[in-house]
Amino acid sequence: MGDPKKQRKKFETPRFRWRKDILQEELKLLGQYGLRNKHELWRHKTYLSKVRGIARSLISKTPEERAKMEGELLARLKKLGILQETAVLDNVLDLTIEDILERRLQTIVFRKSLTRTIFQSRQLITHGHISINNRRVTIPGYVVPKAEEAQITYSMTSAVSNQDHSLRVSLTLVAKEREIRQPTRGRRGGRGGGRF
Repeated sequence: MGDPKKQRKKFETPRFRWRKDILQEELKLLGQYGLRNKHELWRHKTYLSKVRGIARSLISKTPEERAKMEGELLARLKKLGILQETAVLDNVLDLTIEDILERRLQTIVFRKSLTRTIFQSRQLITHGHISINNRRVTIPGYVVPKAEEAQITYSMTSAVSNQDHSLRVSLTLVAKEREIRQPTRGRRGGRGGGRF
C-alpha cells in the first residue's frame, strides 16, 4: 500500500524538457491560465495522455469489446465538459491541453467575470471566497463538471459576497466601460467616434 505520508507523483515530465520551443509553449500556457508552476501543467498533460491512450487502445479493439468502455470514457469527458455532447471516440484523439485547462475552476471563475485577472481568481479560490453549490472549493485546479458550472458564485461567508466590496465595485465599473466602448468600435471614422 505504501506510506500514507508520502504522496505519489501525479505527473510525468516531458521527454525533452529543455528544448526551446517546449519551454516557450509551457511558459505561454502558465501565463495564459495562471498556473503556479509547471507541475500543474504536467499533471493535466498526463491526464490528457492517459485519456488519449485509452481511446487509441479502444480503436484497435473489436466493436463488441469496445462498446461498454467507449461509452464510459465518452460519458466521463462529456460530464466534465471537455467534449461536446455529439462527440465520438475520434474526437478524444483531437483533444488539446487547452481543452482541459479551460475546465479548471480558476479559468472558469475568470471567464465568468468574477475577478479582474486570472491570477486574482486563483487568489480568491485559495482564500475560500468561491463556492460551488454553497460548498466552498479551495482548489484552483479542480476540473468543474458541466452541471456545476452555473452554480459558481462568491461564498456566502466571504466579504466579497457584499455588493459594496471594492472588488465588486471595480468589476461593475469595468463592465460599464466595456459596454460604452462596444458601440464605438463598429462606427466608421476610427478614434473620433464618428463626429464627422
